[in-house]
Amino acid sequence: MKIEYYHASKFGNGAKVADEFRKIMEGKGVAVNVHHIRDSKPKDLPPANLYIFSSPGRIGKPIGSMRHFLKKVKLPSGSSYAILTTEGAPQPDKKTGKMPTPEELARWQRVRPIMNEILQSKGLKNVAEDKVYVTGMKGPLEEDWQKKVQSFADQILRIG
Repeated sequence: MKIEYYHASKFGNGAKVADEFRKIMEGKGVAVNVHHIRDSKPKDLPPANLYIFSSPGRIGKPIGSMRHFLKKVKLPSGSSYAILTTEGAPQPDKKTGKMPTPEELARWQRVRPIMNEILQSKGLKNVAEDKVYVTGMKGPLEEDWQKKVQSFADQILRIG
């Protein structure tokens, strides 16, 4: 299995997640090439069994550079992809102290749904997705984030 992983890390959190994923998969004998989207041409991606796209969330959406990259991606219809994002951790309401419900989170955190809309409109097939929370504006990543990356890698290995 060959995996091409494209991330749009701004403060280094997405790069950490990508590197951890690469190490886990290489330990299982799976080749993973990690690329920052600023160093990649979306119309000229190399052949792979799976493409992974990762974006930080900004105001509930993937950052603009990732949205533009995905809109320009040229891959054969039916190609498999997965999404692993870095999103802001849910915070309690400042007035009530209550944590947002899953429905409220789904309404405001649309990073993965937006990425899926773009990629599925090109005929690509989603095989896995997950998120790693960032606890502050620039980090750090949530406690035990490596376990989430391991779980995501296990999902990929099951489909591979």
